[in-house]
This record gives sequence, structure tokens and C-alpha cells, in this order.
Amino acid sequence: MTSTQSQSNAPLLRMEGIGKRYGGVRALDSASLVVESGRIHAILGENGAGKSTLIKIMAGVVAPDEGQMLLKDQAVSFRSPAEAAAAGIACVFQELSLIPDLSVADNISISNPPRRLGLIDRKAQRRLSEEALARAGAGDIHPRALVRDLPLSRRQLVEIAKALAWMPRILILDEATSALTASDVTKVFAVLKRLRAEGLAILYISHRMHEIAELADECTVFRNGRNVASYAAGTRSNSEVVEMMIGREVSSAFPPKPAARIHAAPVLSCKNLGWSDRLRDISLEVRPGEVVGLGGLDGQGQRELLLGLFGVLRGTSGTISIDGAARSITSPGAARAGTIGMALIPEDRKTEGLLLPMTVRENLSFAALDRLSRHGVIDRDRENASIEEMVRLLAIKTAGADTPVGALSGGNQQKVVIAKWLTRRPRILLLNDPTRGIDVGTKQEIYQLLRRLAEEGSAILFYSTDYDELIGCCDRVLVLYDGKIVKELAGGEITERALISSALNVQTEPEAAA
Repeated sequence: MTSTQSQSNAPLLRMEGIGKRYGGVRALDSASLVVESGRIHAILGENGAGKSTLIKIMAGVVAPDEGQMLLKDQAVSFRSPAEAAAAGIACVFQELSLIPDLSVADNISISNPPRRLGLIDRKAQRRLSEEALARAGAGDIHPRALVRDLPLSRRQLVEIAKALAWMPRILILDEATSALTASDVTKVFAVLKRLRAEGLAILYISHRMHEIAELADECTVFRNGRNVASYAAGTRSNSEVVEMMIGREVSSAFPPKPAARIHAAPVLSCKNLGWSDRLRDISLEVRPGEVVGLGGLDGQGQRELLLGLFGVLRGTSGTISIDGAARSITSPGAARAGTIGMALIPEDRKTEGLLLPMTVRENLSFAALDRLSRHGVIDRDRENASIEEMVRLLAIKTAGADTPVGALSGGNQQKVVIAKWLTRRPRILLLNDPTRGIDVGTKQEIYQLLRRLAEEGSAILFYSTDYDELIGCCDRVLVLYDGKIVKELAGGEITERALISSALNVQTEPEAAA
């Protein structure tokens, strides 16, 4: 066989014996991967399993300590994302890289804008952006729109368009649908299937098993920095896959729900809460020991409701009551004060929940400095005891409290966000899609934690874009549509069919009895 024939039959990309350490933590240990053209290859594993490090090496973000990467049987190494992109490898990371104050067109071509006579050719730039947006299924986004004016789901589509503008041979998607609405996910799936038919190799990282089932041709499972199995999509059950991911038999995902506490007085209630055109006449109650879900299609006012309750929004109308007494909550500081005791787990842990360059210790302490200090001086013994308790309670995997939180896996970063607020011992916990983009094992730990906090008397208001979470975690679900609560579901009424029909604000025939 000639050299040319060998290359034509070779995989598009092969990684062999890849190793990578961060200090004392081994992120990858003799990892390998084979990528073929015209295939969608799913990469599965818990947060911290090595997936993100592997794709960062492919994309030129970090360099491996050992091993080799072959592109069409030619050894390659990339010193920067630009080098990887020039070789045909583009990556869409879970953390967006867009600059909010620039236009969509500027962001798409920021690293290599078309030029004419030494200046940026604006017409060519707009044309390039329109083509990339169309390829990403986002042709309705205007190239001149400022990124800061777009909701998170539309920004994610711009990020995908930015990657496609490089005309890559390999497209890597790292939880790229985690912030998308259901309609946007459908568009992206259609785009990915078309790109696969055109011969593009797609690496797809997601913790949403139904997405893997719909898209993937083959799957590789990583655990503890090593690839433990590769298999054709559809040949393993979800339980088998989860067991491979976490290295143990998987138990029931959701803890059992206790009997309804209908006679307890509500800790949190609001009446006729409104804000701009986003919230309209919202009235609700949350009792101690309850997990109340917020459902509905993305963007129907759920996030604004949580922000309004937490005192972030200006100009809200209506009444918020704590323990039956009307309270003026005009700022997050007022919301978290001891007499109210409210905490908000934000949507975006990277920009709203953490200070990434700072340590686990500093991030865990910030929200509770008043509780950990005496006469304005931090009590180090009390701080250390609090940090140790939170690391143990949430099983945060870290080399130590002085590790930069940005070095942790996504799931462990999310645990730090939650732990930071738990140090305040909140009575009312507001959660904004807290399991977005984290692995199955960590999700189960968070579900168990929420139920344990409820059993200890916390009142929990929980927004999730995942119907299974609403069904499995919540005692009641309030479904929002166009800024209003259109349906309340409780107990056995909380089914996928009821959630979807309520989210669409349509009536359906009653479900047949089992």
C-alpha cells in the first residue's frame, strides 16, 4: 500500500497516549481517541473525567505533557487555537468567548476579519457573518446586533456560527446546547446532521442522554482521565453508560418525595408581582420543606421571577412576604439578610457565581464574611471549619482550599457556587437551572442535597429547563407562559405531557390511567 493510500484510509484524527497534569492533579492518563470524517462522535463522562482537557489539547488551548496527535497520519501539535483552526479544528466551548459590546459580525470574524486596503471590509464581514449564521441555523440574528442585547440561547448560536466561519474539518461542541431553547436545539440538530452529511467530523460532548441517542454515531466514555469504552451508539442502555461513567452501579436518580406539607405556613409568598412586560401578576407560595419548580419554555419570565424575588430588578410591582409579613426587598443584600435569609444560585457560574482566578477558600468565604468575622477580622478557625464542612457536604473534588476555582471541573465549580451560599444557612433557596452542563453523578448529588435541605426546613424555588428534573425533584411545579403562571401541577399531575402542554399553553386530552 502506498503512502497516499494509507493516508486516505487513515482516521481524520487520532490521539494516542495523551497525558496532562495540573500540579498534583492528573487530568489525562494515557488517553486515546479516534475521529472519523462524516461521523458524530459523542464524548461522555463525569465532570473531571478529562473530556474538557482532551478537547482543549485538540483545539490548541493547552499542550499535552505526553502522547501524540495525528491528523491524517501526520503528527501535529498546536501552540494556539489559531493554529488548530488553521488546521481545520474549531471548538465551541461551554463558556462563551464572545465580547458583549461588539456586534455579532465583529465577534464572528474577530480573529481574522476580511480586509481591503488594510482596513476591515465591512461588506465582506457582513456577508461572511450572514453565511456563518445561516449554517448555524441562526439566519434570523442580525449581524449588526450587539451581543449584549441577545439572550443567552442566541449568543450560543453566534458562538457556533463563529466556529463554522473557519470552515473546519472537525467541529467540537462542548455542551453547546446547554443554554439553548428547545426550538434552537432542534435547529442545531438539523445543522449538525447536514454538516455530517457534508463530511464534517463532529465531536459532541453532552450530559443530555436523549441528545446523544438522537445524534451520535459512536460514543467514547472517559473516567478518571482515561477512555474506558468505545461503542456504537444505541448498543448500550442508559444505565450501562452511567455505570461506565461513574464506575459504580447507578441508583435511582431522584430521592423519594415526602408527603405534601399543605398545612405549613408559607415562608415565601408573593402577590401580583410584576416587572416591565416580563412578569405579570405572579402570585405564589413556598412552604418550609417544599421544592417548588418553575417550568415552561425558556424565556417566559422564570429567570426574571428569581431575580425579582432576590431584589435584583428595579421597578417591580406587587407584594413579597416573608413568614406572612410584607417585606421590601430592594437589593440582594436585603434579600440575604438574616431576617429574610434568601440565597440565589445564578444561571452562569462562570460570570455570575464565581471569581475564577481566586481560590476555593476565597470563593466559599465571600458570601458569608459577616458570619465568619469578628469585629471586622476574619476568624480563620471558623472559616476553615466552614470550608471543610462545605467541601465534605458537597463532595467537592479539589487538591486543596487554596486551589484556584478556575482549575476545577465544571461540576465541582457548580458545587462551589452552591456551597458558597449554603455557608449562610439560607431559609429560602432560589435556583436558576443549577445542573446545566454538569454530569450525571454530580446531578444526583445535587438532587440529594436539595431534598436534604428541604427536609431540614428550607423553602426551595427551583427553575430547570430539564423536564425530568421537574418531575423527579419537585413537590409542585408552576408553569410560566409569557410572564404569567398558567398552570400549577402537584404530585402525580407532574408528567412530561402535562409540563409540555402547559408550557405551550394548550389544552390536551386527559392522560389515560396506567
